[in-house]
Amino acid sequence: MANQRVYFGTYTGRGQSQGIYVCELNAATGELTTPRLAAEAVNPSFLEIHPNRKFAYAVGEISEFANRKSGGVSSYAINPENGELKLVNQQPSGGAGPCHVTVDRAGKNALVANYGGGSVACFPIKPDGSLAPASAFVQHEGSSVDPKRQEGPHAHSINVDAANRFAIAADLGLDKLLVYRLDAERGKLTPNEPPSVSLPSGGGPRHFAFHPGGVWAYCNNEMTSTVSALKYDAARGAFTVLQTISTLPEGFAGDNSTAEVRVHPSGKFAYVSNRGHNSIAMFAIDEQTGKLTALGHESTRGQTPRNFNLDPSGRWLLAANQDSGNVVVFKVDETSGRLTATGQEVKVGSPVCVRFVTL
Repeated sequence: MANQRVYFGTYTGRGQSQGIYVCELNAATGELTTPRLAAEAVNPSFLEIHPNRKFAYAVGEISEFANRKSGGVSSYAINPENGELKLVNQQPSGGAGPCHVTVDRAGKNALVANYGGGSVACFPIKPDGSLAPASAFVQHEGSSVDPKRQEGPHAHSINVDAANRFAIAADLGLDKLLVYRLDAERGKLTPNEPPSVSLPSGGGPRHFAFHPGGVWAYCNNEMTSTVSALKYDAARGAFTVLQTISTLPEGFAGDNSTAEVRVHPSGKFAYVSNRGHNSIAMFAIDEQTGKLTALGHESTRGQTPRNFNLDPSGRWLLAANQDSGNVVVFKVDETSGRLTATGQEVKVGSPVCVRFVTL
């Protein structure tokens, strides 16, 4: 059980945050140290760590960057002694409101989803961690059934499969997972055949997580408070929808939207955050079918839980409550999958992303 350095991406518009924050997690006790500012930035909402743990990447969720209608994506060098971040360079993300960034398995490219622009882009990573200009850019096209939220494409996340062959973009505006063949050496994204899989109409797919076994995957649908289980054909980059179930307790009538989905490192459980019900929905995963069975809900002890994350050991879940400005630590029962609040929490202004670096 190695201790973890924990990074928090935030929104800075309310004046409660100045950028990216960092603290340490005691892997034995679940205690967090007091967060400190790691780097000043504007709306660094989503972060990702390079596989070599020397660099971090953050989107700047803004609508204008360098006098063009685009957000930004930034590269940082991680100080191994104290976790502070030093800006290496920045690039325009290619579209407004970038909201998600990932790094491919080989550490060769950063991939970004632009929510406002409805597009995805790929940025080669140089040996010094800096980002080259975009080597690939794909503008999504189309719409879906909700005229307010789905009038056009809204790429909400992009993730890479275990073999580093395919990139999967969840597009809320299209009700689809779009699949791209990834050429990591050349930084290229090419539409796959089949190019996408449709999720339930009006659901608004947001975030996506592979099962560690590689055969199953899960996508939370923001607008209908559901989660879909899918089977993955890794040879073809193709998905089959197996099941879509609610993330809410029966009878709940308030407003709610889902934000994040995570699979436990053991592959036995999945979790989804509910904004409105202010809870983590817990699910057991059937090891034979990949389907989900609801286990109940645990309050996040705060308002509007966004991103949350499980530490690499699977013992602790950290939930970032955006509107109450707190990050709460839960212990995971590795037999039942259920969460228990530890009483540990820290204050962070408008936290929306949690990332770990093993110490």
